[in-house]
Amino acid sequence: KEIAMIFQEPMTSLNPVYPIGTQLMEPLLLHEGVSKTVARQRMLELLELTGIPEPQKRFAAYPHTLSGGQRQRVMIAMALACRPQLLIADEPTTALDVTIQLQILELLENMQKEFGMAVLLITHDLNMVRRFAQRICVMQQGHLVEQASVTDLFTAPQHPYTQHLLNSQPENNPPPLLLKDAEDKPALLEGQHIHCHFSVKQGLLIKRTLSTIKAVDNVDLHLRRGETLGIVGESGSGKTTLGLCLLRLQASSGAIYFEGQRLDTLPNRELRPLRRHFQVVFQDPYSSLSPRMTVEQIVGEGLEIHFPTLRHAERRERIVKVLNEVGLQEDMLWRYPHEFSGGQRQRIAIARVVILEPQLILLDEPTSALDVSVQKQVLELLRNLQIKHGMSYLFISHDLKVIRAMSHRIIVMRNGQFVEQGETTQLFNHPQHPYTQALLHASLFSNPPALA
Repeated sequence: KEIAMIFQEPMTSLNPVYPIGTQLMEPLLLHEGVSKTVARQRMLELLELTGIPEPQKRFAAYPHTLSGGQRQRVMIAMALACRPQLLIADEPTTALDVTIQLQILELLENMQKEFGMAVLLITHDLNMVRRFAQRICVMQQGHLVEQASVTDLFTAPQHPYTQHLLNSQPENNPPPLLLKDAEDKPALLEGQHIHCHFSVKQGLLIKRTLSTIKAVDNVDLHLRRGETLGIVGESGSGKTTLGLCLLRLQASSGAIYFEGQRLDTLPNRELRPLRRHFQVVFQDPYSSLSPRMTVEQIVGEGLEIHFPTLRHAERRERIVKVLNEVGLQEDMLWRYPHEFSGGQRQRIAIARVVILEPQLILLDEPTSALDVSVQKQVLELLRNLQIKHGMSYLFISHDLKVIRAMSHRIIVMRNGQFVEQGETTQLFNHPQHPYTQALLHASLFSNPPALA
């Protein structure tokens, strides 16, 4: 009753078979013994306080019908039901978009003032700590290696591990390649009037269309050789769908050109040999690597498909070479994905695409599943590979710090459309669209609040 906790992923913390109202009332019925009528009224007030729209309607809703931000607000309301003295927030915004993250942090601040409670915030996001906390404890391998106020720790860190963490933030370096006469270079990839709509249907035998989701809605783009084009936006904005459409991994309408050759009209038989020239690195390396295959089999699979005449010794030589290139050793060839850390698994995924010497790589949130120090290592690896091989990157992310560190140009997506695009420096220094301004405001946190 005196201690409450908010977990990282509210979808797994909430029971999917009960309405949220039933789950919200449970702490009050269990700990305070009030009637259901009183419990319902108090929880409706808390839902309204935590910013849930139309709490009367939401009370009967199931968790899967709410957005990620709404589910986390429900968790906060449930945690505050018995007015705890201590709230433990375990990565409360990790699974949320940047604007929703800011809203949840502001909500926690307001609730802290309202209820006068202490908050123990557990996170790997240094910007969040800087924005929300007054004191910080840094942990390494189960030990507290440093404790200090936010100002002291960020301005004068003492422990080497703390210094390492602070230095691991993505740097606002210039783009990895300086494009000479970039405007005159031919486009490697070009999309014209790309549409991708999904129908929402209902019914068992006779299905009727209820509505249409415009995942990608009439967009044009081009990507030059050696360039990194960043695509940023919140979940559901259409970033990943657009990337899959451009590589013909998702059905769409519109014209798609790769090196001047039209892809969208090619039959699969003619498209397959071209696929080695454009590859994909997915968000979660653990789910994108087969658990039944060794590293040698995973990395070498593309060679078997696109270079079937290679002898075994030549294939092994290429695999070892690319593993060394991404920072892995030859003795890892016979190991399985579960034997590696998250960063190592992502290196394996990168090796799998680089071995085919592609001209274009679609990077779909390649660092979002990684810790901050590992994230920087992977970004540096990608930057070095681009400089060495001259590849183009289509870099999809909701993390503006990562996008800024990697991209020459940036496209901001919302509801399937481009709301703004431009050179990285120009877009960050002079954003024009209100949505872009909101994203930048939400990602660039201010200084921590003072203790009352």
